[in-house]
Amino acid sequence: MSAPAAPSRRAPDGSPYPDRTTPTFERDVRQMFGHIAERYDWFDHVASMGNDFLWRPRALGQLDRFRRPGPVRRILDVGCGTGDLARLAARRYPAARVVGVDFTGPMLANALRRGRHAAEGRRVGLARATALHLPFADASFDLVTNAFLARNLSDLSRALAEMRRVLRPPGVLVTLEITEPTSPVFGPIFHAYFDQVVPMMGAAVASEGPYRYLPESLRSLPSRSAFVGLLRNAGFGRVVARPQSFGIVTTYLAEAGAASDQSR
Repeated sequence: MSAPAAPSRRAPDGSPYPDRTTPTFERDVRQMFGHIAERYDWFDHVASMGNDFLWRPRALGQLDRFRRPGPVRRILDVGCGTGDLARLAARRYPAARVVGVDFTGPMLANALRRGRHAAEGRRVGLARATALHLPFADASFDLVTNAFLARNLSDLSRALAEMRRVLRPPGVLVTLEITEPTSPVFGPIFHAYFDQVVPMMGAAVASEGPYRYLPESLRSLPSRSAFVGLLRNAGFGRVVARPQSFGIVTTYLAEAGAASDQSR
């Protein structure tokens, strides 16, 4: 008989506060995103000082410079949340059909509402699924994208292997994630804000737990070089890391192909 799951951690205000060391981590992350779904977009706009409006379009611009010429017909956005990146990809690649998947029902409901008012919304389909078990055939997509997903995964290597599986060579995986700043001068300023101020802002809207978890989740991520290594181990050939905004976010670009195919 298996031991009962440890009780979920909660912040003093009662909001979800996922703990990576517990067996309930994946369930607690799902509950956390359900808790913040309605205020997710505007809080991120405020907490990032508007920079999140720039990071996703820049990542797609970096993708265009990285990928080999060719048509883009099918795109998968994993952990799509409220659908921002999925809609941007549909706008950038007007011939493509985009599928956004997320494992949080309230996030998908929010994405569905927002997509109804977007011109490209008719080309964006939504489904409930986890990054660890993508319900698609091998080599189904020309591009796979995700933004601010990696730090919330219980098994990053497994998720990267799944994303590689559904990519059709020479398709590209785009991963945008919060990272340690590259500037030794800016780093302490970033952490003073990210580790202290952002959780206080979260507490002001009864969401202290999710925004205390946020800096913890950054510390759980591998370094840029280690992340590149994980991508190569997952079966990607050509891989690069492109920092943005003094390195507080990084775009990882990984081509599905042979490791020896490093011509570009």
